[in-house]
Amino acid sequence: MRAALPIALAAALFATALARDAADLWIDRTELPPLAVATGTEVLARDGTLLRAFTVADGRWRLEPGPVDPLFTGMLVAYEDKRFLTHAGVDPRALLRAAAQAAWNGRIISGGSTLTMQVARLLEESGTGRIAGKLRQVRVAMALERRLTKAEILGLYLRLAPYGGNLEGLRAASLSWLGKEPRRLTAAEAALLVALPQSPETRRPDRFPDAARAARARVLARMAEAGFLDRDRATAALTEPVPTTRKPFPARAPHLAERLRRADPQARTIPTTIDARLQTALEALAARAARHAFPRASLALLVADHRTGEILASVGSPDWTDDRRAGFIDMTRATRSPGSTLKPFVYALAFDEGLAHPETLIEDRPTAFGTYAPQNFDRSFRGTTPVREALQLSLNIPVVSLTEALGPARLLATLRRAGVEPALPGGQPGLAVALGGVGVTLEDLVQSYAALARLGAPVRISALPGAAQPLDRRLFGPEAAWLTADILAGLAPPAGAPAHRLAYKTGTSYGHRDAWAIGFDGRHVAGIWIGRADGASVPGAFGGELAAPLLFETFARLKPVPDPLPPPPPATLIVANARLPQPLQRFRPRGAVFAVNLDAPEIAFPPDGAEVESPRALTLKVRGGTPPFTWLANGAPVILADRTRESALPAPEVGYLTLSVIDAKGRSATSTVTLRP
Repeated sequence: MRAALPIALAAALFATALARDAADLWIDRTELPPLAVATGTEVLARDGTLLRAFTVADGRWRLEPGPVDPLFTGMLVAYEDKRFLTHAGVDPRALLRAAAQAAWNGRIISGGSTLTMQVARLLEESGTGRIAGKLRQVRVAMALERRLTKAEILGLYLRLAPYGGNLEGLRAASLSWLGKEPRRLTAAEAALLVALPQSPETRRPDRFPDAARAARARVLARMAEAGFLDRDRATAALTEPVPTTRKPFPARAPHLAERLRRADPQARTIPTTIDARLQTALEALAARAARHAFPRASLALLVADHRTGEILASVGSPDWTDDRRAGFIDMTRATRSPGSTLKPFVYALAFDEGLAHPETLIEDRPTAFGTYAPQNFDRSFRGTTPVREALQLSLNIPVVSLTEALGPARLLATLRRAGVEPALPGGQPGLAVALGGVGVTLEDLVQSYAALARLGAPVRISALPGAAQPLDRRLFGPEAAWLTADILAGLAPPAGAPAHRLAYKTGTSYGHRDAWAIGFDGRHVAGIWIGRADGASVPGAFGGELAAPLLFETFARLKPVPDPLPPPPPATLIVANARLPQPLQRFRPRGAVFAVNLDAPEIAFPPDGAEVESPRALTLKVRGGTPPFTWLANGAPVILADRTRESALPAPEVGYLTLSVIDAKGRSATSTVTLRP
């Protein structure tokens, strides 16, 4: 008998060893489901703030957990699996307890599943009630414990736990139900997020808030009983309201984020140079402006640091979900007519070539360049004016004269050196390019003005870290760039705008389709576009009235005081007109096919093409010529041998009126106007 006992003990140990080896082999041979869990792409601001997240392929919100409040992980383990850190995937004590409860009550009271078993079920998307399913979860859980660390297993739970609807994982749930990242949670918030995965559909706060509140209360009560929370804190947590609606996921810079995701669809995280605070402020500014703008008008806004080329804010539309305004179109990248915003580059080139200087006198008179006869926006002419004033008033005749002297291809080549690819209607550049007869984007214009702010040294702007870089080619000399910027900085701010000293230019395209304002200080450059995404006209939309105030508001949100513009380069010529070299004192067109004889008479008022409300007496003014003057109205003499340069035509009739003036030498000028009732 005594001899048989050692044999029996040895046999039992051998059998146990065989069973253990068989179990080990059974576990090691477990075919695990894929452990790589797909998560949605995240586009991040420069400080790591989430700008926009995207769903995974099947439309579920599932994100990387990121930093998680230790309060939540501690509460999760204490409530769901308090021996998680020590068991091998299965907790025998919990299984025995669950079996005893089921036998005593005649129904399942608790499942005895560990967090690892829950991860096994979530990985395989298997059910919880069948014996075969439980055995499979046990096997997979034990295999997971052998191949992964506890932190990796917990990470899978934090990605896969269901939270109702298409929400999976802690971070998606925290953003949607609480509107915050899970890095800092209250006890009530942590308890709710622990409770929801147990029955995510029947405890959804937006549909069953009472059930969600009761489940949260059970978690808090058990945490208080276990000593994880003191009772006062648990009691106070019960008073916090349960969220009853899902909050939208962050969608700042949505157009930019979508573009970056499409460019790199495999990236899980896309960092950017966007300033989250500024982006949020400017999106609010754009939305407010859109509410007060014209119906169906859109708006785009772009801000960059021209020293580095980093884009700090990009607003493609006031509301990317607003179909009425075609908000889904990113208008920072849409090709539009720039209106007058290219004029500063013509002047900078002219300064660089020695064709003109800010104090050079230039003519603003009716002039035809072949068959092209541009007019000023207000259909009036200022005569002889300094170049500085011509740019500040955005006069058309002077800039076309300079473009004709430079050649329009020179302007386009300058834009290309700035990294812009202008869209040219017809393929061949004409003089109209100086007035907006070319297609560019808001991003193009901001990049071009960045070069002007950098004294002629272009930079490629980008929202991707490290992608912005200086371009190895200069547009024009630093002296020419500084003189141009100095002129633009002399423009008065819009009425009611902060008194920031910005170098800025406005523009309005033909037919009021686009209203622009682009400007810079010593560090930043910004651009505003307003118009309709479909290219339709917006009557009454002017860059100076609509876009310019928003440009100044943009800089006000960017910083309290603008950075000063740079001082003039050493070789900059800053003198009055009388001290300029003789060729620079007055600019004369080089090759205009027809130009008005400067000694001939010219009708100063009313200018050709003007519309005037019909007065009791129409004032007539003549500039140049030799008195006396004879005036004709629709071919009939009305004033004879008048030696003054200002006369009056009594009681003119409503409608079209052709006025002619003839001086003592027989030279004449004609103006056709419309008299409105």
